[in-house]
Amino acid sequence: MPITRSASSLVAQAMAEVTTYTVAQVQARLKDPKVQIVDIRDVRELKGGTVVGAYHAPRCMLEFWVDPESPYFKPVFASETTEFILYCGAGWRSALAAKTLQDMGMRNVAHIDGGYTEWVKQGAPTETRSQS
Repeated sequence: MPITRSASSLVAQAMAEVTTYTVAQVQARLKDPKVQIVDIRDVRELKGGTVVGAYHAPRCMLEFWVDPESPYFKPVFASETTEFILYCGAGWRSALAAKTLQDMGMRNVAHIDGGYTEWVKQGAPTETRSQS
């Protein structure tokens, strides 16, 4: 069966509907206690580092970790006063994820334009984590 919408059209729609920040805008807010950066990349992608202070919530579990009625709910997502800024490798998955969270009712969600690739390219701070 042929698809009726391309992945790029879904990303474009999401980009039009979600808040998108530049690396510089997010970097300026890294120490803001009302901001939580969320790395939605697959665990295998973390070998190359992550944004300093980012919370890892893999894209495949994000909706379940955000939903308070899910057995997988993570309390970090309960705050209505925290802005959750998502990122992935290039900004496509994070745009789709931010749109999905908005569709779930979250209004305190955004994403980073260009994702981790752009973050590193601009020399923004990163850290490595030991894998457990």
